[in-house]
Amino acid sequence: MKCFHCGFELSDKEFCTSCGADVKLYKKIMHISNRFYNEGLNKANVRDLSGAVISLRQALKFNKNHVEARNLLGLVYFEMGEPVAALSEWVISKNIRPQKNIADDYINDVQSNPSRLETINQTVKKYNQALAYCYADSSDLAIIQLKKVVSLNPRFVKAQLLLALLYINDEEWEKAEKALKRCLKVDVNNTTALRYLKEVNLMLEGDETATPKKKKSAVAKEAITYQSGNETIIQPISLKEPVVGSSTVLNVLIGLVIGLAVCYFLIVPAKVQSAQAEIEDQLQVISENSDEKTAQITDLEQRVSALTDENTKLTEQLQAVTGEGGAIQSVDGLLATANSYISDPDDLDILADSLYQIDKIYVETESSEAYRNLYHSILEQVGGEIADNCFSKGKTLKNQGDYSAAIEILEKAWYFDNESAEILYTLAETYQESGNMDKANELYSKLITDFSDSEYAQMAQQNIADAATGGNRSTNPEDQPEE
Repeated sequence: MKCFHCGFELSDKEFCTSCGADVKLYKKIMHISNRFYNEGLNKANVRDLSGAVISLRQALKFNKNHVEARNLLGLVYFEMGEPVAALSEWVISKNIRPQKNIADDYINDVQSNPSRLETINQTVKKYNQALAYCYADSSDLAIIQLKKVVSLNPRFVKAQLLLALLYINDEEWEKAEKALKRCLKVDVNNTTALRYLKEVNLMLEGDETATPKKKKSAVAKEAITYQSGNETIIQPISLKEPVVGSSTVLNVLIGLVIGLAVCYFLIVPAKVQSAQAEIEDQLQVISENSDEKTAQITDLEQRVSALTDENTKLTEQLQAVTGEGGAIQSVDGLLATANSYISDPDDLDILADSLYQIDKIYVETESSEAYRNLYHSILEQVGGEIADNCFSKGKTLKNQGDYSAAIEILEKAWYFDNESAEILYTLAETYQESGNMDKANELYSKLITDFSDSEYAQMAQQNIADAATGGNRSTNPEDQPEE
């Protein structure tokens, strides 16, 4: 046990040996909480779940941070068919102790099964609907819903109790007895179920102590006697003259009417009720199968969605390897360049085209070390010659006025030698002469920034200024007069 003030481990003293806080009452409260927890644990072990709930809630009243009590209370709720209440307790426990808490396993076990979550959701909805039917005094509909609930979750104690209560209200004692016995299998000492079962047993057994009433004995006169002179005449009472005529026919008609009434009011309703019960049972089976199929379909749809996402990711990865600009294409390009270099190292145009198509970003960031070393080795061998060759051809095309072709080949020259201020200046000037002043200014600015000490930087500044004022003069060092 740790001090509530400083967190230091407490001794048997009535004060904290670290901070001096008075912990006498605190210890007493913690001991009471632990006692209720042990009591709840003992009740849970003998399946007295309702009693365990009461004890564990008392333990949490004294110590709301009692993690073990919360975890056990969640297990008891889950065993009683109340997963929502169980998850609530486990989530609170997880927030109290984020690390090394068995509540993690309980939560993951419930949430990792989508079909179980769907079943829990259906159970809660149907139970709430049954309560609404009860409040609306529609006991038949409530019984149908509760049958579905207990078929999905037979350990739902509250649903079993409510179903038994509705059966008691409809005087269906045997069905009520079965529901209560199923409830007591889960929670053996549920006082509500035991009270209901006692009443049901009384109605099933009847009042055995009662005795039937005796008929009152009376001496009936069996005959009427009277004197007629010296003779005594005896006339029996039971002797009656037979009734004949219309009264007999009337009695027969009355008997027929009574028979028809009995058939209409007793036999037909019983047949209708039996047919309705059979239809309701069939509907319950169909509804249960439908719920199960719905849960399976939902599970399968989630699996299909996950597999589709995984397939999309794998396709993207495959495209990154085999598609345009992918690793395989880059490797093929470098191998073709190496083959060209080995076959004819003097064919600079083919080498320039092959090397120019290789992505420098891929080489420096994603390629293997062997790939990168081969690329740099070829570039070191022929890069300078290619740059000079492209620059020479680009200047020639520029002087001839073929600016688009000149720009294309000067871009290659700059690609292979990005340390040459002259190449960059010539490329910028070509863009300017072609009429693309925005691109020219961009390259002039790069030249001024990266080659500030070069004479080309000063000429770039002059070209920018002339372009801004409408001037247009050549600033190429080769075109300048010698002083």
